[in-house]
Amino acid sequence: MKIVLAPDKFKGSLTGMQFCATVEEGLNEVLPNAEILKLPLADGGDGTIEILEYHLKGKRLHVMVSDPLFRPVEASYLFIDSVRTAFIEMAEASGMYLLKKEDQNCYNTTTLGVGEMILDAINKGAKTIILGIGGSATNDCGMGMASALGYKFEDENGVELSPVGKNLCLIKNINRNNVLPKLKSVTFKVACDVTNPLYGKNGAAYVYGPQKGASEGEIQELDKGLKNIAKLFKKQFDMDVQNIKGAGAAGGMGAGALVFLNAKLQSGINLVKEMVGFEEKIKNANWIITGEGKLDSQTLSGKTIHGVLESAKKHQIFVATLCGSLSLSIVETKKMGITYRDSVIENARHLEDAMENTEKYLLLMTTKFAKSLKENS
Repeated sequence: MKIVLAPDKFKGSLTGMQFCATVEEGLNEVLPNAEILKLPLADGGDGTIEILEYHLKGKRLHVMVSDPLFRPVEASYLFIDSVRTAFIEMAEASGMYLLKKEDQNCYNTTTLGVGEMILDAINKGAKTIILGIGGSATNDCGMGMASALGYKFEDENGVELSPVGKNLCLIKNINRNNVLPKLKSVTFKVACDVTNPLYGKNGAAYVYGPQKGASEGEIQELDKGLKNIAKLFKKQFDMDVQNIKGAGAAGGMGAGALVFLNAKLQSGINLVKEMVGFEEKIKNANWIITGEGKLDSQTLSGKTIHGVLESAKKHQIFVATLCGSLSLSIVETKKMGITYRDSVIENARHLEDAMENTEKYLLLMTTKFAKSLKENS
């Protein structure tokens, strides 16, 4: 029997690798002859670097860059020599977690550090760069990132503007005279599961601005600014970004990556599956055991388990989910393609017990599942 372990992390209590080690232990106890393949996954958000590092044996490179307020910060990214590919998490340089609560305001922040990371990766020989764009503290439409790569944003007098959200309104020209020539020879892919347009009531500023510290008046200004830069994208690059799903992701970084990097926006989980050769490796498996902290209605919007279920369906493999908590009925999970389900919360005494003893309960759930397989074989 071939069993694939393909979980995401349980945020705050368990990494994907820890899940695999615990479940493997439980399976070996009951099914010592089973072939077990550990393929932990991530959806392009935080934790993806660790997963790719595990699968692809890349190396972490450290570089000093600008944080969202232009202060120096050490960021790291993954470089995979064998395929000359870099995986960069935007949050490393432009993440909310880098700022104190009182400093969080996307009206004043920049993605300059992301561009500096990209520049470093290109100078190190990267031919493909994959960008994870979750957790940003910014709303500058990638203006800061582009500045690091030679783009200049000029006002009506031809004066270069500081690359922050509040200056989006003032841009009258995007100067491309000094853009890094090597940029054209690099393939960019962006892990993006957000579908928001660039501007408007569902756009980057109105939906995410409040979470990033902007006031109502600043949000209106930011939205105007995003509209302004979208017009320039149309005029100077012949690109209508407003109608592209995900253009508003990460404060407009979706649109910025499309225009400045000629990037492709892709589902994060599909990108990760592609990179680790998931489809090929799961062939002929009898079961896939997956899991994440919470299995709920959000699971089908680009999350890891959704990606696992799509692959399992294609290869007609049974799926078991062992999660932290479940808020879906048996009928709903069956409809999703899940044959067996269990959760830590159903086995624990209370939430605190569940969080503190996740591994203990996961082991218990695994042996229960393995015994059910044994009985039915």
